[in-house]
Amino acid sequence: MKKFKFGEIKIKKVDPKHLTDKLLLVNLYITQGLTLIIGLIWILLQKRNPIHVFNFPENWHFVLWGLGLAAIMLVVDFLLTHIVPEDSMDDGGINDLLFRKRPIWHIFFIAAIVSVCEEILFRGAIQYAFGPYWTSILFAVIHVRYLRHWIPTGWVFLSSYGLGYIYIHSGTLWAPIACHFLIDLFSGLVIRYRRET
Repeated sequence: MKKFKFGEIKIKKVDPKHLTDKLLLVNLYITQGLTLIIGLIWILLQKRNPIHVFNFPENWHFVLWGLGLAAIMLVVDFLLTHIVPEDSMDDGGINDLLFRKRPIWHIFFIAAIVSVCEEILFRGAIQYAFGPYWTSILFAVIHVRYLRHWIPTGWVFLSSYGLGYIYIHSGTLWAPIACHFLIDLFSGLVIRYRRET
C-alpha cells in the first residue's frame, strides 16, 4: 500500500466549467459538514451548550426579523443586479451550476443545510467571540468566489453584518437562520427559473 504524503497535495484553481454536478455537490456537503463540526466544537470550547444555542424562542418575533432583513436584502440585491455591471457581480458561475438544473426540493434542502451550518459557525460561535464586525470580515473572506470584485465582497460583508444585527436584537439564532434560508432559497429559485438571455 502506498503511503499518503501531505506534501503531495496540490491545491489548484478549478474552472467551474470543469466541475461535474456530483463533484460540486460533494464539495458543498463536505464544506457544510466541516462548517457545522467546527461551529459545534467552537461553541463547546466556549463552554456553552450547543443545544441552548438552538433553543426555540417563546414568541415568533424572530420571524419578523428574518423576513424583514430578507426583504431588504432581496430588494438591494435586485437593484445591484440592475445597476452594477454584470461582470462585477459574477461569482464564477458556481451558483448557476449549483441551482440551474436542480429540482425544487433539492434547492430547499441546500438552502436549509447552508443556512443552519453557516449560522451555527458564524453567528453562533464566531460572533459570540469576536462580535459582528470581525465575523462579517471573515464571512466575506470565506466567500472567496466573490473576492475578485469589491461590490459583491462588500455586499457579502453587509449581509453578514445584517445577520449579526438581527441575531443580537432578536436574541435567537433562528432569526439569521430564517433570513439566510430565505435569501438562498429565493436566489436558487430565481437561478432555476431564470430565462436565458
